Amino acid sequence: MSSHISNERPAPDKVLTDIADYALSYEIRSELAYSTARYCLMDTLGCGLEALEYPACTRLLGPIVPGTVVPHGARVPGTSYQLDPVQAAFNIGAMIRWLDFNDTWLAAEWGHPSDNLGGILATADWLSRTGLAEGKAPLQMRHVLTAMIKSHEIQGCIALENSFNKVGLDHVVLVKVASTAVVCQLLGLSREQTINALSLAWVDGQSLRTYRHAPNTGSRKSWAAGDATSRAVRLALMARAGEMGYPSALTAKTWGFYDVSFRGQEFKFQRPYGSYVMENVLFKISYPAEFHAQTAVEAAMTLHARLDQLGKSAEDIRAITVRTHEACLRIIDKKGPLANPADRDHCVQYMIAIPLLFGRLTAADYEDAIAADPRIDALRAKVGCVEEPRFTADYHDPEKRSIANSLRMELHDGTALEEAVEYPIGHKRRRDEGMPLLIEKFKANLRRRYTEPQQQRILDVSLDHDRLASMPVNDYVDLYVL
Repeated sequence: MSSHISNERPAPDKVLTDIADYALSYEIRSELAYSTARYCLMDTLGCGLEALEYPACTRLLGPIVPGTVVPHGARVPGTSYQLDPVQAAFNIGAMIRWLDFNDTWLAAEWGHPSDNLGGILATADWLSRTGLAEGKAPLQMRHVLTAMIKSHEIQGCIALENSFNKVGLDHVVLVKVASTAVVCQLLGLSREQTINALSLAWVDGQSLRTYRHAPNTGSRKSWAAGDATSRAVRLALMARAGEMGYPSALTAKTWGFYDVSFRGQEFKFQRPYGSYVMENVLFKISYPAEFHAQTAVEAAMTLHARLDQLGKSAEDIRAITVRTHEACLRIIDKKGPLANPADRDHCVQYMIAIPLLFGRLTAADYEDAIAADPRIDALRAKVGCVEEPRFTADYHDPEKRSIANSLRMELHDGTALEEAVEYPIGHKRRRDEGMPLLIEKFKANLRRRYTEPQQQRILDVSLDHDRLASMPVNDYVDLYVL
């Protein structure tokens, strides 16, 4: 018996139209969101500058064909590269994600919304330079800040109730979708073109989480978001050129995203798109640690100081029990050998051991030279993790969104020390404490690449909200060029 399937083109999925309408038409009125976006811009670019000290990152950067310079192309901060917007988006995106030090959003799905800056900044810079060459006005940095707020919101609101990791997909799918939406707006695409581009993003094969988990953890997790945001620019440009879309990309029976990749479930939404995510985003300020371990690292630093006060060291530790939330157990609770830096910065035991041994945790502490110290694995073996249901509940509570960890340390002489941290330094509830430290982090990253006069020029603009917002994008990016 034959079955007849209607070939009538359906109306676009509501998820697609809601994203498009928000990206193209919603007016951001929150001054808190804009203020936070400015801090986010500084922090994200600073993370990229630090990554340029690592050859594993820089060997992937630059044009695809060595020596290529694109007239009026996008510049890559901290380098001399001038590239097409797709490749520039990859470069910027890979830099800012490489050390796992940029902002974080934790919900049913986690991720790093500032990953979208790769596509946003590359597109805005390229449009500004080509516009000037044609006698048109460049975009202003307020357009970049607005796009950042909206990309944070799209990625974060979808993540609130929808877990992609539970179906084996990586969270960078949300970077691709969010970047596509805001890049379409920067390009001046129509509503139909934007919906087409978004459908292309969902129809794409999505990245598996294979590279984030044992036994395959590897460096792709450091450039996966750069790949996603650059793909978004490519898809938006294809839609601008007239490429068609697929209106039921999500809901199509058998062949749509829901049936193929989401176990037949439709997305759920907790709240409409606004500016909530940027206002509540989490910053990694003090430690380049996977965010579910941030409070564990803070607790370990405190315990290290207490050991010093007692005249003790890590060698006096008999056992450590970590009470934590379920997501921490699922993602970064690891035993056994750790193969590479990407493996180590996703191991809570490693991220606890380093502070207890050395009183610090830096990006360099994940490299082979430090990891070869046999005391690290010996201490890792003494760390056990258990779920604390209250921590898990508070992690998902929209009014709290805590990321709590509690460390109980037992010494060989019977002494017990305990330290709990509920909200990490980068949490919204600790903004007053955290923002001065974030600025110091930015200053430290500027010192890695620039002379004092160049550092000061960047700081003068970045710390002045009105001046930054009105500055042409190309002029701001030029401040970072070597």
